[in-house]
Amino acid sequence: MYRFRDEHGRVIYVGKAKNLRSRLNSYFADFSALHPRTQTMVQTAARVDWTVVGTEVEALQLEYSWIKEFDPRFNVRYRDDKSYPYLAVTLNEEFPRVMVMRGAKKKGVRYFGPYSHAWAIRETVDQLLRVFPVRTCSAGVFKRQHQLGRPCLLGYIGKCSAPCVGRVSPAGHRLLAEDFCDFMAGETGRFIKRLERDMREAAAAQEYERAARLRDDIRALERALEKQAVVLADTTDCDMVAFAEDELEAAVQVFYVRGGRIRGQRGWVVDKVEDVTTADLVEHFLTQIYGESEAVPREVLVPALPPEEHAMTELLAERRGGPVRLRVPQRGDKKALLDTVARNAQEALKQHKTRRASDLTTRSRALQEIQDALELDEAPLRIECYDVSNLQGTNVVASMVVFEDGLARKSEYRRFTIKAVEGQDDVRSIHEVITRRFRRYLAESEKTGELGHLGDPAEAVAAGAAAGDAGGEEGAHQPIDPETGKPRKFAYPPNLVLVDGGPPQVAAAQRALDELGVDDIAVCGIAKRLEELWLPGEDDPVILPRNSEGMFLVQRVRDEAHRFAITFHRQRRSKSMTVSELDNVPGLGPARRAALLKHFGSLKRLKDATPEQVAEVPGIGRRSAEGIVAALHGAAAPAGDGAGDGEHRGRRA
Repeated sequence: MYRFRDEHGRVIYVGKAKNLRSRLNSYFADFSALHPRTQTMVQTAARVDWTVVGTEVEALQLEYSWIKEFDPRFNVRYRDDKSYPYLAVTLNEEFPRVMVMRGAKKKGVRYFGPYSHAWAIRETVDQLLRVFPVRTCSAGVFKRQHQLGRPCLLGYIGKCSAPCVGRVSPAGHRLLAEDFCDFMAGETGRFIKRLERDMREAAAAQEYERAARLRDDIRALERALEKQAVVLADTTDCDMVAFAEDELEAAVQVFYVRGGRIRGQRGWVVDKVEDVTTADLVEHFLTQIYGESEAVPREVLVPALPPEEHAMTELLAERRGGPVRLRVPQRGDKKALLDTVARNAQEALKQHKTRRASDLTTRSRALQEIQDALELDEAPLRIECYDVSNLQGTNVVASMVVFEDGLARKSEYRRFTIKAVEGQDDVRSIHEVITRRFRRYLAESEKTGELGHLGDPAEAVAAGAAAGDAGGEEGAHQPIDPETGKPRKFAYPPNLVLVDGGPPQVAAAQRALDELGVDDIAVCGIAKRLEELWLPGEDDPVILPRNSEGMFLVQRVRDEAHRFAITFHRQRRSKSMTVSELDNVPGLGPARRAALLKHFGSLKRLKDATPEQVAEVPGIGRRSAEGIVAALHGAAAPAGDGAGDGEHRGRRA
């Protein structure tokens, strides 16, 4: 175990390593290759000390203790995205009380949950108090009603056994509380069966009012059970953990399954201070969350096993006082439920980012930070980001996304098919895209009389006419062309051009602007591996603080450009894969191609088909089928094939 300390002696990072020399060398051997957050940690550290332990289990225990004691700033730390409520039964009191409780757990109190909302607990308790009339009042109310000698309202309506006035003995009230706990723990069958038996006996004895009350009690228990859906076998007790992550943050969601039912859900947003894998996140989660305040179940389902699986299992078993199993489900109901937990984690991360991006003050601070870091004359109120997508140099496309005032303007997104570049050359692709986009800008600006100093009007118009077009929706807020009455595509200039890449891509973008005479638009690039910002002609990158709003905005813009580009690339690739080979078949038009693909489902199945099977497709005769099979297998088509056979032409006529 080792600890990095800063110049003031404060612990800033806690880690563990089997070979301390090798681990420390990894921090200092190649400083430029480190993650920016790790670079910051190494630069902040002034000294390191270490403690030798005997086993991996001891290392995990000590790591948990140190993180809890020192709260080091560079360790992954789990913080609730909100404070979740529990249903608590105070079995440590003479007259146990049912209540909603938040915060640290106390000894002698039975907890159920956590629940997503306090009102969900109160609804469940309200249903159960008909059958288990346990005290729910505070100590002050209990004392006052005892002094007055009369129960509160719940005592009068039968939802409290009124121990404050002696209607029930301490032993009798404790039995009610224990039955309540047993029901919440999943032992539901015996209570419902007992009530049904009592109801039948009351009806047989013609005690119809009592039978009706018991019937209502059964319905109340059933309604309480409906709030806790059965998802797995009744004997299943497990926690399901899933993550959604990007380079800077991760969201984790946990579903608590007890007795085959989802008893609660909990979530955290994790600040990834160091470059960690999913397995590392799982290890941090298990070490920190299953501390003294958390009950460890028999089974924990995770998306990836921690690096030291055996040691972690041993540590959890020690804390639980029994065996614990760590597992990655591969199929079945548990795998399906874990996928649901993962979707919840994705949604939680999305909501976290949306809340962060929607705040006006936060967006303003992000734009100011970008302006200061890049030394811009004004805040980049309009940012355009470009990304290139291809597969080994085929179907090369690019995207342009627009953010105005820190928010996406999807109506002004554009897609480009790269024409002049062959092969996997992102630098030339960026040059082509920037050239085409700003040629169109110069042409549109000349039409509106706003060209100014950006270039020669005649050259701009000619270049705009020759430039390739870009796909995408027309912008609803763009200037209107008086000749066509339609919005112009590229009339607005950005304050900042952001390209996905390092110095080569930035240099290509700047060269394209220089060739067009555009000199009042800033350019920078963002390198994916280290999240660095590169300016044209600079030898060193600009490093935005990893927790800054400016970095968050730049990363969000880059990710959106990547998503838009890869979506377009997949569309073109899918289209080319399904149609290209059929295009080469003589006499096969669009309608017959579509009929073949619809009948066989894929080009692979069509290529495996015999002429007799192809001839079963409506509109395809025997001779056409033989020609199609021959063409798909590279053989010469049968003589006379081409426009179709007489049978096909006759049906058309």
